[in-house]
Amino acid sequence: MSSDGPKQALFAGFAELAKALAHGHRLEILEVLAQGERSVEVLAGRIGLPVANVSQHLRLMRRAGLLASRRSGKHVFYRPSDPAVLELTAALRRVAERNSSEVREVIGGYFRARDSFEPVSRKELMRRLKDDSATVLDVRPDDEFAAGHLPGAVNIPLRDLERRLRELPRSREIVAYCRGPWCVLAFEAVALLRRRGLKARRLEDGFPEWKQSGLPTA
Repeated sequence: MSSDGPKQALFAGFAELAKALAHGHRLEILEVLAQGERSVEVLAGRIGLPVANVSQHLRLMRRAGLLASRRSGKHVFYRPSDPAVLELTAALRRVAERNSSEVREVIGGYFRARDSFEPVSRKELMRRLKDDSATVLDVRPDDEFAAGHLPGAVNIPLRDLERRLRELPRSREIVAYCRGPWCVLAFEAVALLRRRGLKARRLEDGFPEWKQSGLPTA
């Protein structure tokens, strides 16, 4: 056997794993699963796909070793198999942000149009939590909030935000976060809050990154 044989087999295995990531819906599924384990049915409702399609994506990612699962009654719940899976998707995002003109165009067109302000870093928000100088707003769905959130965060899902504005203080800045650095929910929330005259900024990323960095959660 050629001395290149084991190396080529290894690289082929890496390539198979990369193939399992190479679909926009699968990356979106991983973003939702980073918030906490979910059943096929909940995932389908959350990302707007038929259950059969979501099941197919989940099976493929599970075979590739990206996901683990457990059965409870009639339902199967999925989760990332390893923290390194989320590190892998974060690295993919960073490379795309730096080197893909298409990605930069979407960021500049949609996201920057809604919020061009410098986001709040994790370090700064941790300091402000200690000083009690900001209100932290979690705009994810309530089941994601229940699975884990930042200490002291107020949960108002984006769909309810406009009718619940009175629950938020006007006297200090609101820091909104959701599933990750390019989660639409936080951008839409900050844009809405500013239109209504409240002081608001985004956290630089989301709950999974906060938790993975070892910061306190509730």
